Amino acid sequence: MTERTIAEINDKIQKQKAVVWTAEEVKAKVAQSSVAEVAKQVDVITTGTFEPMESSGAIINLGHTDPPIKLYKCWLDGIPAYTGFGAVDLYLGAAQIPEDAEELNENRGGSHVICDLIAGKSVHLKAFGHATDCYPRASFETNISRDTINQFYLYNPRNVYQNFIVGVNGGDRTLYTYLGPLLPRLANAVYSNPGAISPLWNDPDLQTIGIGTRVFVGGGIGYITWEGTQHFPVQKRLPNRTPIGPASTLALIADAKQCDPKWIRGCYFKYYGPSLMLGVGIPFPVLNEQVVANCAVRDQEVVAPVVDFSIPRRVRPTFGLVSYAQLKSGRITIEGKTVRVAPLASIYRSRQVALALKHWIDTGVFTLTEPVAKIPAERKFLPQDIWGSRVDLD
Repeated sequence: MTERTIAEINDKIQKQKAVVWTAEEVKAKVAQSSVAEVAKQVDVITTGTFEPMESSGAIINLGHTDPPIKLYKCWLDGIPAYTGFGAVDLYLGAAQIPEDAEELNENRGGSHVICDLIAGKSVHLKAFGHATDCYPRASFETNISRDTINQFYLYNPRNVYQNFIVGVNGGDRTLYTYLGPLLPRLANAVYSNPGAISPLWNDPDLQTIGIGTRVFVGGGIGYITWEGTQHFPVQKRLPNRTPIGPASTLALIADAKQCDPKWIRGCYFKYYGPSLMLGVGIPFPVLNEQVVANCAVRDQEVVAPVVDFSIPRRVRPTFGLVSYAQLKSGRITIEGKTVRVAPLASIYRSRQVALALKHWIDTGVFTLTEPVAKIPAERKFLPQDIWGSRVDLD
């Protein structure tokens, strides 16, 4: 095939003549024919994931009160929001918990408040101000909603892990983790990435996306704004360029007023805290055959490490690598023992995200964007230690 451009593909999208397939459809078609044949036919490949992404949050501008207030402390439905911006700007983290320790197990946090606002519900606001000549008001209390605030947008520092881990527990008591409960003596295993349908498996070296790429976020239109925190593109990789553990991540932004409660949900992990179930879809323009070759990767060709959470260290021991095909079978074998496996991501909703994005492109309401810069391909992963002293975990 000849090289295509994003401009050429967008022209076809606007005329509703573009051929759009999900990554799952592409994998099936390549298996029946070839990469070269599929590349001649398809213009855009859509991918999706719906999984917990706790490194997320929302920027909110309340609008000025009369007399004005410069926020010093603020709570939304009892959840603290960060106020160290302008006078009435807030950042509410999805993983934020109530300040009252007695409320920690009430299954509610910042993610739930964000989702209530997205759903159009009323949220109670309580604030104290730092009184100045410009902003003399000392306190303020009211109810707010999506329609009574100015800006309300998601800004997520780390989303869409390219790969992640499989959690197990080789100890003798249940562990409550960000993967949910891990039962003792290897009684269960949990994984969070939906496998080869997930976006970044299908562009392992991030060649077709970058800063400025338009994406599906929570049912609204969003953009890649930067590398995500803990971005680790130099992770060890298989010959097909897919990583063997946590690797690349993305920072995303989206207008929360456009988001749909169907694609963004607050969740809570017992004795761990709140997180955010978020649907993210990324389209890949078929600029050349390599794009299709990358998207042809299958669950049996991508792997994740099995990590023992019973060892409380930064680097935990592993029981080796397993393929996502093995994980999706519902059973893996660890040291001769058969272990039940469950996904934390919704594989069904991950597929639905890719289909929803496909529909947007098919109907011409979503066009592609040229990245303005590449996501860095070289980034060390730096640990943090107490400077000049030895950490004793005993």
